[in-house]
Amino acid sequence: MSDDRVITTQAQPDDKLLDSTLRPRQLSDFIGQEKIKGNLNIFMSAAKGREEPIEHVLLYGPPGLGKTTLAHIIANEMGAGIRVTSGPAIERAGDLAAILTNLEEGDVLFIDECHRLNKVIEEVLYPAMEDFCLDIVVGKGPSARTLKLDLPKFTLIAATTRISLLSSPLRDRFGNIYHLDFYEDSDIEKIVHRSSNILNISCDPEAASEIATRARRTPRIANRLLKRVRDYAQVMGDGNVSHNLARESLNKLEVDALGLDRIDRQILETIIEKFNGGPVGLNSISAATAEEMETIEDIYEPFLLRLGFIQRTSRGRIITEGGYRHLGLVPPDDLQDKLL
Repeated sequence: MSDDRVITTQAQPDDKLLDSTLRPRQLSDFIGQEKIKGNLNIFMSAAKGREEPIEHVLLYGPPGLGKTTLAHIIANEMGAGIRVTSGPAIERAGDLAAILTNLEEGDVLFIDECHRLNKVIEEVLYPAMEDFCLDIVVGKGPSARTLKLDLPKFTLIAATTRISLLSSPLRDRFGNIYHLDFYEDSDIEKIVHRSSNILNISCDPEAASEIATRARRTPRIANRLLKRVRDYAQVMGDGNVSHNLARESLNKLEVDALGLDRIDRQILETIIEKFNGGPVGLNSISAATAEEMETIEDIYEPFLLRLGFIQRTSRGRIITEGGYRHLGLVPPDDLQDKLL
């Protein structure tokens, strides 16, 4: 198995151009996440009224839901420049110091995957976020001195898929913390329509609905599926994305009506066929599917759990009645006893 699946929520190399083309520039163009948009609108309006940068913002939630897009929108709405980096890219305190000292007044620093910042970097961030200054140690040993370097007032926007890995001192320094949740199918359908208009794709309403229902309630996946369906319609049809062509294309990609692909179904089938539907430990599933436990737990399993096809128990993973039914199988008679 690999994570080059068409329905993976992880960003792929060919997504970069698509994301930059389709990314909304203003909050009014951002579809979904209405509560977050409402709160951000108030906070940004208040900050602009005071002629101050907006307070530091922490965005968390599953991949592909628009955290990076919101960061760019905030910078654009505030009329500020944005500097983009990621937790793994900041290896030394000097790297962060170089970034911070090159910011202009009111700029936005966006750190993606901030849960991967090491503790030394976090220690440098604390005074930068609170007091807009850097404490720099010059020299070594008894002759070492500490210099305080003033920074321009900036806004740190951090994004993470695993907020539990952030230290409490770092979390507490954000004035605004927002959780991006999965989108409603109706919002995903609107996103498909918007993207098709931007890309000059003729897409029937029924086709947009078909794509939306298989997009796992994730905008990144919806846009990727739209691109694949467009290519199929161009080769196999007249370029117009009809309902039938959309369904044929998605079936060939092995993405079913609920957004499960071949690997998702293979995990369900492995647990049923090799482990009698469970309970089974994650390490056994990993061995049977030749996939790392972390990959199963972080990438494949969450969607199956959200659909209710897998249940976690103290004894291991168990396939639920819904999981059996989705594969066209009859649940065993002792299923309820296993789930207890």
